[in-house]
Amino acid sequence: MKTLFKTIVVAITLFCIMAFTTINASREVNLVSTIKPFKTVPVEIPEIVKPELPKNQTGLFLSKLGYKESGNRYDAVNSYGYMGKYQFGRSTLEGLGYYISKEDFLNSPAIQEKAILDLLRHNRRVLKRYIVKYNDSVVNGVYITESGVLAAAHIAGPGNVKKFFKQGRDFKDGYGTTMTSYMNYFAGYELDI
Repeated sequence: MKTLFKTIVVAITLFCIMAFTTINASREVNLVSTIKPFKTVPVEIPEIVKPELPKNQTGLFLSKLGYKESGNRYDAVNSYGYMGKYQFGRSTLEGLGYYISKEDFLNSPAIQEKAILDLLRHNRRVLKRYIVKYNDSVVNGVYITESGVLAAAHIAGPGNVKKFFKQGRDFKDGYGTTMTSYMNYFAGYELDI
């Protein structure tokens, strides 16, 4: 890297000298003799190291899911009453064993983060057969990965994900977002949940 930098500096210097010589030769003035050579000072150029993504991409997945659902706002409530960063419905929370007031849920990022991990684990158990069978394949024109299936189950519920695999049926939420768009958008994350 240092050798390349020095070569470029020398080439630019020679080009400038040649340009001055050519311009000034037409005037019969040789400015090159009046220009004092400059000293090159070695410059330390740090090596650029491309960071490797961590094997466990659960945090990236959750951040992207939270952003898609609520802009990563723990206090968000949509027009259908879904709450928090991940837009939980009351029945989903109670199904996971969270009997908590709306205010307490919205004011507790820790509970919301625990609830999303519980939901992902639950959906993984319910959909394990489909994940194992279809992972890394294309079904009904959609590339299937575990993270995509779990994101789809988050927006549509595991029952609708099963219908997709059995009957090819897609699901749209109240805002028109399709389950398959989540399968595509959240595909390929390596989750450790």
